[in-house]
Amino acid sequence: MSVEPQTTAAAMSAVDYDDAIVKKFIFATLLFGVVGMLVGVILALQLAWWPANLGLEWTTFGRLRPLHTNAVIFAFTGNFIFAGVYYSIQRLLKTRLFNDVLSNIHFWGWQLIIVSAAVSLPMGWTQGKEYAELIWPIDLSIAVIWVVFAINFFGTIAVRKVKHLYVAIWFYMSMVITIAVLHIFNNLSMPATILRSYPIYAGMTDALVQWWYGHNAVGFLLTTPILGLMYYFLPKSVERPVFSYRLSIIHFWALIFLYIWAGPHHLLYSALPDWSQTLGMIFSVMLIAPSWGGMLNGLLTLRGAWDRLRTDPIVKFWVVAVTFYGMSTFEGPMMAIRAVNSLSHYTDWTIGHVHSGALGWVGMAAFAMIYWLVPRLWKTTIHSPAAVTLHFWIATIGIVLYVVAMWSSGITQGLMWRAIDDAGQLQYPIFMDTVLELMPFYAIRLIGGTMYLTGMLMACWNILMTVRGAPASAAAARPATAK
Repeated sequence: MSVEPQTTAAAMSAVDYDDAIVKKFIFATLLFGVVGMLVGVILALQLAWWPANLGLEWTTFGRLRPLHTNAVIFAFTGNFIFAGVYYSIQRLLKTRLFNDVLSNIHFWGWQLIIVSAAVSLPMGWTQGKEYAELIWPIDLSIAVIWVVFAINFFGTIAVRKVKHLYVAIWFYMSMVITIAVLHIFNNLSMPATILRSYPIYAGMTDALVQWWYGHNAVGFLLTTPILGLMYYFLPKSVERPVFSYRLSIIHFWALIFLYIWAGPHHLLYSALPDWSQTLGMIFSVMLIAPSWGGMLNGLLTLRGAWDRLRTDPIVKFWVVAVTFYGMSTFEGPMMAIRAVNSLSHYTDWTIGHVHSGALGWVGMAAFAMIYWLVPRLWKTTIHSPAAVTLHFWIATIGIVLYVVAMWSSGITQGLMWRAIDDAGQLQYPIFMDTVLELMPFYAIRLIGGTMYLTGMLMACWNILMTVRGAPASAAAARPATAK
């Protein structure tokens, strides 16, 4: 089945697509990608060489770490998702976005939220929840802007000129609805001052709600919308239909049903009731099936086009991204098994797992989409195809170094923490013994992260040069019907 649905003759008439908003989100993606990854490299440097914290409270690891995670997840990935969603739904539904004013409120509101996070987190203004650190006024702003996005998104569906909703749109819908529910319920709190609030939940309930949110924020922001973008942009990139449309539908329904139950695997060996821990573990292991179904559907879409892997760097990015998706969605369920979790939890192994998903899957997919989109939006060719290929190799080698270093570091940590001597005592009772053993791995992580950041900077240079070299009419015009 082709990526875009069959349409009537009327629907095929020229449509005045709003690609100006797509361009804005692409520029924001590149800007905050550099910011988020630069902060990540600074943090890696601090772990490898502690004086890099500069002795200032605003630049300590504890202040910058949530800035890094929020910048990569909500600024870089969020803007990349919005760019891809706004571009693809117009083509799939053969209509302009529902409301231009809402589109611009969404864009500028989201950027204002990101700037607010960049100011508040280094100041130490936080509610201390993983991936939900922002204080309550910013949380309210996120909810408002997300509702604006939802109205624009579902409004576009309501005025569509085609009946069929391609599978990518179902993945987008799961993000719009689920992220709203997760964000609102996890951040329900009682404000005390403008900077401080108290959650309405207490104790283990608060922990369970937090990791219901935390795990599914990964599932429905870093997974389902990216899969929707994969189902649209990967076939476009290789000029082949999706391998199995039926499998993509099964992939969608199985994934969203299973994912929402997996959060308790973050609380193994805690005070959470055993039945709830076991439920999270079982659903996590079951997630392998739909996840690998989606991975295979993506890779098999290249049937008959594998020769392009040698010559087309965009295809290279997609293949590595989908491969990392498969690897991460196997590793995650394995780490959710109690026996494995007892070794991996609280170690750098978890850091490696998170970055293989965030940079290997999401990052490489973002680069593939942007490199495909920019020449089409500006009606030109990429400035330097050779630089795209070089970016691919630098980023790929960088993320492999990073992940392998963290795997090695994490397993070393776990084994040293549980090591027992002949007398039944801890073999390494001094925590610093473990830290010193890990320093070489931290140096390798710094090298890998720096390489990935270098690739990001190369992408920014290449895209800006491409835009500067585009015909003047392409920058001013609103592109009409495009495939």
